[in-house]
Amino acid sequence: MNTKFLSRVATSGIIAAGTALGITAFDAFIPVNLLNVALGQPHSNQALAQDVEEDTNVRVYETASPAVVSVNAADGSGSGSIISPNGLILTNAHVVAGSRTVTVRLTDGREVQGDVIAFGEPGLDLAAVQLRGQSNLPHLRLASPGSVRVGQRAFAIGNPFGQFQNTFTIGIVSRIDPERGIQTDAAINPGNSGGPLLNSQGELIGVNTSIFTTSSTAGNIGIGFAIPVDRIQPFLTAVREGRAPTVAQTDRPQINRPPEAIAVNGPVVRGNLGSGSNVLPIDNSYFNLYTFEGRAGQQIEITMSSSQLDAYLILLAPDGSDLIQDDDSGGGTNARLVTTLPVNGTYTILANSYAAGESGDYELRVASAGANPQPQAGQPPAQGQQPRQQPTPSGVILQEQGVLSPGGPTLSDNSLYREHIFRATQGQTVTITMESTDFDTYLILVNEQGEPLEQNDNRCQQQTPECRNSEIRITLPQTGTYRAIANAYDASGRGRYTITVR
Repeated sequence: MNTKFLSRVATSGIIAAGTALGITAFDAFIPVNLLNVALGQPHSNQALAQDVEEDTNVRVYETASPAVVSVNAADGSGSGSIISPNGLILTNAHVVAGSRTVTVRLTDGREVQGDVIAFGEPGLDLAAVQLRGQSNLPHLRLASPGSVRVGQRAFAIGNPFGQFQNTFTIGIVSRIDPERGIQTDAAINPGNSGGPLLNSQGELIGVNTSIFTTSSTAGNIGIGFAIPVDRIQPFLTAVREGRAPTVAQTDRPQINRPPEAIAVNGPVVRGNLGSGSNVLPIDNSYFNLYTFEGRAGQQIEITMSSSQLDAYLILLAPDGSDLIQDDDSGGGTNARLVTTLPVNGTYTILANSYAAGESGDYELRVASAGANPQPQAGQPPAQGQQPRQQPTPSGVILQEQGVLSPGGPTLSDNSLYREHIFRATQGQTVTITMESTDFDTYLILVNEQGEPLEQNDNRCQQQTPECRNSEIRITLPQTGTYRAIANAYDASGRGRYTITVR
């Protein structure tokens, strides 16, 4: 029974107690929760506290959400906050770095053009966008510098995955990190970048900028970061005074040690991270550089293991773009990457530590899946082994065979997956299929910003073996690298499969 409905008070003892508090028998038909408050019962205090909490949630959302926008740029999408009546918008530099103009969708559905007018200094992922021809817009107030405290409530509003505009999530300030800023457990996902983190008064305390995740998790895991208002205020002052940079600033790593060329399937490389290593400016962590020659369609596995530090791997494509990263997929604090190379050329590995100042010895190995011995006819591949790739038919962008086996990387529902990478151009229509006779397949397409574009379970409705295969048909939104995630429908799925991109 819902205690907010009227309930008949039937026992004389309760009526007598109510009379002593000024409640007569004629008033006995009253809300139970209000009577409990009068009697000092704790259950009602909890109910009222819940009501107050819900009221705060609603008030913050209704106050702030009209000033939160979706920002669509040439290279992706994100979120932003209107901070002045004439349409000055605060967002992340990485959302708009490749654009001079952007399209901004307001909460009332209007789309307005905006000019990217300023960027933060190196290490400050902020940008300012000025809307054209606007006035009297709803806007957010900024909280006072130094006002953020661990444990206070935190509210995020944004456009996760570019399709759920003005999504509202709630958490607390979990930590204030000297390098990364405000840490919060309010759910933040790709597409929330540039949106506001708010306090209970609906004031902006930070700009959401990143989440912590690994290759074995998908989306938010309760660790997100926001640039604090203490750093936002000086940036806005510089924007208004015309002192802020007008082009995106690049964080240049401190290179103390040049790259070392290594061979695929060569011997294990032993290295050390420490004061003589290179420094990654985003978090001041150490890294060493290694290069190797790769070919399009080659599947490789890179492992980095250490008993002295938390290993972190980053793989860069020949054009310098970020291809894939991993923290702990090698087990414990060891890192492991398995990927298919998209083009011929020289690839760069950053053998990195997870946190600033971590130092110690490590071992690094790069192996080609094609170097594994092949099973005899009728025998499945060994654990972790991928079958030899077949020649790609004419008209096919990518065709690879793979195996999902115990011990491989998993998503948050513990289902196994493998990544297959291909390059394509804007406007190109592709069909991606995943076929298996061993398990129920699941297919996910992700762009190079890590944003899921499409996913599919079954290509048809019937649950016959051939209809457990998956298919995605899509016109690609941009030129770049895409990842086809070959996944099982649930944690029981394992076995061989073929993935094809036409």
